[in-house]
Amino acid sequence: MSSFRELSLRAVALSALLLGMGAQAADPAADAAAKYGSIGRAATTKEMAAWDIDVRPDFKGLPKGKGSVAQGQDLWEARCASCHGIFGEANEVFSPLVGGTTADDVKTGHVARLNDRGFPGRTTLMKVSSVSTLFDYINRAMPWNAPKSLKTDEVYAVLAYLLNMGGILPDDFVLSDQTMAQAQARMPNRNGMTLDHGLWPGKSLKTSGKPDVKAVACMSNCEAEPKVASFLPDFARNNHGNLAEQNRMVGPQHGVDTTRPAGTVAVVVAAPTAVAKSAAPAAADVSGAAAAQALLKKNACIACHALDGKLVGPAFRDVARKYGDRADASSYLTGKIRSGGAGVWGAIPMPPQTLPEAEAAQIAAWLAAGAKK
Repeated sequence: MSSFRELSLRAVALSALLLGMGAQAADPAADAAAKYGSIGRAATTKEMAAWDIDVRPDFKGLPKGKGSVAQGQDLWEARCASCHGIFGEANEVFSPLVGGTTADDVKTGHVARLNDRGFPGRTTLMKVSSVSTLFDYINRAMPWNAPKSLKTDEVYAVLAYLLNMGGILPDDFVLSDQTMAQAQARMPNRNGMTLDHGLWPGKSLKTSGKPDVKAVACMSNCEAEPKVASFLPDFARNNHGNLAEQNRMVGPQHGVDTTRPAGTVAVVVAAPTAVAKSAAPAAADVSGAAAAQALLKKNACIACHALDGKLVGPAFRDVARKYGDRADASSYLTGKIRSGGAGVWGAIPMPPQTLPEAEAAQIAAWLAAGAKK
């Protein structure tokens, strides 16, 4: 018969064995290594936290911070207004954020104009039901040329000002993780979301309806596959210039070459760069050009601009030709790069750029000198 001491030692040994097995089973790194071998490694807590930034409608994931309506106005005018308008009305490219809601909508939580077919548009504040959606999107995607560059307090401030423009928050409101629920309680379309689709199961959501996730393919008496096509009548083919030169040169859709008869294959060729016939070959400033073009890549300028052809914005050489004769070309272009603008080269705006002034000045000097390779 075993002594009490022997039984105690056996119990301790068994406990240690079970704890070790539990720790091994709960170790994600060990589990990943067993499953995938030496491919990759387990993400660290810090790496996962960098991606885990979503904010749910119940405010789980909302970071601590605060921002006032007044602070948001200054940020809006500096970082947001070039695309979304001074009052959230946007420009010709982006859809309006503000408008279409009333004080009664704030009280009821239902936007009446969503049922008014005569109303001309649907703004963001008319449609969105949860303030967390706005916070999450601004936090992860805005401004579009520098996503995730806003600090947490700045996100709160910008959102506070946006809701203030929509008549949802008063002028002296300070939006924070502690007051976000107050903002949610005043969202104009907070009661406009339905759960009848049944796609959000859970007792707490009181979901009704059954999810329609069992699609059945048509197997008999099927409609013939439609052929979608478009054409331009002859009298309108070149009415507003060559469409091929007015579209981006990337992506699936290219404008038709309207200088050619219908049915011919369009060949899009970038517009030739004007060259003075009498000018002697000049020695290229290789170091200056190389340094400037390195800065263009570093600051993502080439995402919207090309050297010769129009992309989203004008070609660098078009800018050089337009402003190269100005005595103050370098300083003027430095200011335009830093402040942004819209209307000079079309409806698509260029937001203010946050690059250092010295880098903006170096790019501007390169442009003023002719944007040489």
